[in-house]
Formats: sequence, C-alpha cells, structure tokens
Amino acid sequence: MVRDVADWSVGELMVVAASREIRDGEVVFVGMRLPLLAYCVAKRLHAPRSVGVFENGIVRDVPTPQLLYTMSDTPNIVGAVWCTRMANVMGLLQRGDVDVGFIGGAQVDRFGNVNSSYIGDPHRPQVKLPGSGGAADIASLAKRLVVILPHGRHRLVERVDFRTSPGYGDGPGWRQRVGLPRGGPSAVITDRAVFRFDPQTCEAVLHHWHPGQSVDEVLENTGWPVRVAEGASPTPEPSAEELRVLREYDPEGVWTGNRNRADQP
Repeated sequence: MVRDVADWSVGELMVVAASREIRDGEVVFVGMRLPLLAYCVAKRLHAPRSVGVFENGIVRDVPTPQLLYTMSDTPNIVGAVWCTRMANVMGLLQRGDVDVGFIGGAQVDRFGNVNSSYIGDPHRPQVKLPGSGGAADIASLAKRLVVILPHGRHRLVERVDFRTSPGYGDGPGWRQRVGLPRGGPSAVITDRAVFRFDPQTCEAVLHHWHPGQSVDEVLENTGWPVRVAEGASPTPEPSAEELRVLREYDPEGVWTGNRNRADQP
C-alpha cells in the first residue's frame, strides 16, 4: 500500500522529485499533470531560465498562473512566447534542442522502455491503450528522459508487452545500433521510489525509496530483481517552499490527489 505522509501527499512528493530533475537553463518537454506542476516548481525555485515546450505547439518561458486541465486551455496560450504547429516543436526535438522530456505509460521495464499501447499480445491484446502521442518522439530524441507512473509489479516489468517509447532497448549499445543519436532514460519516478540507470548495464537501479516505504516493499512490488545503488537513501521530503509553490498552482490537489490542503504551506 502506498501511503501519504501527514504534511504532503505521495503525488506532491512525485511532483517535487520530478522538479528536481530539471536544471537551470534547460528546455523541458513538459507534458501534462504531474510534469506540468514539476516544471512550475522548478521554474520558480531553482531553474528560473528553463523553458517549457508543449506537444501541441506552445512554448512558454513563464508558467501559466492558472491550473491547466489540458495543454490547449486558454491560459496556456496567453503569454506564450510561441504558439506554432506541432511539427515545429517536434522539430526542436529532432534538432537536439530539448534537454529533458517527461512521459508516462502503463508499463516500464528494466531498460526504461515504456508501453502505452497494449497489455498482452499486441495481436490479441487484453487491453488496448491510447498509444504514443508524442511520447516515442520524446523518448527517442530528447537528451534525457524521465518516466513517471504508479508503482506495481504489473507496471514495472522485466520486459514490456509492447515497446511504444524506447529506452535502452535490449541493453547497452542498443540505441546506437538502431540510430538514436543521443539520450535515453535518466530516471523513473513512481509513487514508491526513484530509479536511475546504470551507465554500464543500462538497467534501472533503486536510488531512493519514499518516506513511508521500505527497500523490501519496493523490491517486492517490482517485476525484476532490482539492484540497490550504493548509497541509496530515502527520498528527500518536499520542503515547505516546494509545497507552497506547488499548492499555489494546484491548491485543490486536482493532479496531486491532495484536495484538502489549500490552507497549508
């Protein structure tokens, strides 16, 4: 069972952990829900020169002050530095101008490949999912990739049922062999833990387990034998300032699942 802590929700912790993946001056392919909030927190607190790119053709250097329910909401258009075609923002990916991209999915495997297409045999699937959208482009062409999804053995699997968005494929050297010139996943953030990727083996390694969790709980709920990084530690809790900024953007917890905290820090 994934547990909230008294002062913050697990969703808020995931947003804060994702925000810490953004460095100052970076171009960020934002996405919606938790990554959008992560960009807002990073922009306000430690990455003031970062720029947000949205798949629908919007580029912003200042987050919208209002909560977005879709990336095409009017507040996301007002004040944007560029409102263009999808092909143009995908061109930024192709040129290598995007530093970090965020995606989600139904499954992720030990090499960071993401499935958002089918559960089961793709020819006779048990479940048909929405598909890639721009996720495959982001995974293929951003300089690094961060995956955010709920944790469970059916989600963190040894091998995805369908490779919608490529991570490190079958392991070391795969991206180079198939012609992907850069990038690859750098982190997987779940509601239990944060994984990073070993540069030698290209496998996800446990670096942080969230407060309220344990290493054993994380390993029991992961579908392959995960290695624990040397020096692995509990995920740093959100600071009061991180929570304050996050709750300014999502005061009712629409995306974080924390609907009763508008009056808190």
